[in-house]
Amino acid sequence: MNHVENLFIDSEGSHGNQEGDAKNKGFNRKRWAIVSIASIPLVMTLGNSMLIPVLPVIEKRMGITAFQSSMIITVYSIVAIFLIPLAGYLSDHIGRKKVIIPSLIITAIGGLISGWASWQIENGYWIVLVGRALQGVGAAGAFPIVLPLVGDMFKDDRDVSGALGEIETANTLGKVLSPILGSFLAGFIWFLPFFSIPIFCSISIIMMVFLVKSPNQQVKHVPFKDFASKIKMTFTENGRWLYAIFFIGVIVMFVLFGVLFFLSEILENKYGIKDLKKGLLLAIPLGALCLSSFITGKLIKKNLVLMKWITFISFLLLAASVALLGFSRELWFLIGMFLLAGVAIGATLPPLDAMITESIEKEQRGTITSIYSSMRFIGVAAGPPLVAVMMETSSKLMFFILMAASLAAALAAFMAIKPDKEEA
Repeated sequence: MNHVENLFIDSEGSHGNQEGDAKNKGFNRKRWAIVSIASIPLVMTLGNSMLIPVLPVIEKRMGITAFQSSMIITVYSIVAIFLIPLAGYLSDHIGRKKVIIPSLIITAIGGLISGWASWQIENGYWIVLVGRALQGVGAAGAFPIVLPLVGDMFKDDRDVSGALGEIETANTLGKVLSPILGSFLAGFIWFLPFFSIPIFCSISIIMMVFLVKSPNQQVKHVPFKDFASKIKMTFTENGRWLYAIFFIGVIVMFVLFGVLFFLSEILENKYGIKDLKKGLLLAIPLGALCLSSFITGKLIKKNLVLMKWITFISFLLLAASVALLGFSRELWFLIGMFLLAGVAIGATLPPLDAMITESIEKEQRGTITSIYSSMRFIGVAAGPPLVAVMMETSSKLMFFILMAASLAAALAAFMAIKPDKEEA
């Protein structure tokens, strides 16, 4: 990834001779636009991951099973999986902000419905799922559109890369904050995390409306037949490594959300650790993930060879860490292994994002990144319920499957991602 200061170079490149005041205005405009856009993945990550440490409390309060509580995460992701490509297509036709802002409004409404059902309805589990499904609709039209919006705002690939680094940092920061914030809010009222989502969405909406100016460009109304033809051609030319990255994206989110669900259940049900203390413990591996992602983003720049090997080695480390989890249930051993897993997962995210955004032409970038986001949501959807089922049957089988999935991702990175040469 390029240095953050590249974000603030005017993409037109035509203001170099203007006075200092004009430069400062351009600088501030770009800075706050990126901050506003980065608020979207932050909000969307909080809206989902914030509920993971609260799931055991929800189980007790609503009288549901661990599998049923895991569906509160899964239904959000399942809806998003199918709608993300449609949202990407619509954003190409009617504009990015015209999709993002209504999607944030829908997300806020979904949070209100889930919170109201938890508060006012005695057996409101199914209404909570309806609200979460609406949040999934909103998520489909918000976070995935961020990537092509950044591509629209800057003409220079270095500026795009720098902005994407900021976006990924916001995303990983949301993962770190989510267990702390979710546990903290639930410590006051157990359903308060649901009601916090509309507040976060409102802040993001205000920032998007007032601080992000849509690029001055003609919206291309491409017939669906031509659109499908171009996407088919992209997969024909790049299919081998694209399919590999999509598969890796599924696996990394599957393992991440699976082990987070497992750790949340173990901390509360085995060790009796709840509320803020639980959130802080969950934040340890997620903090390692965030730091690892930040450092990796600085290291890889545009070096595709380095991206491949970081991805491969990181998945080997991830496989080893989840395999070792099966040998002990001591608290600090668990936290230590999850910390290693967080380092490994964090190191994979920037290379995957960079390979997708920098190796695909801008005309197809929005759609391809949307499909990639859908693949990641498949992993998010599958992780908690599958781990919940395996925890009831065999923990050893669970760790074996997570290890095997990590090794399969490492093999995919080794076999399918073949950069022609190292790029500076």
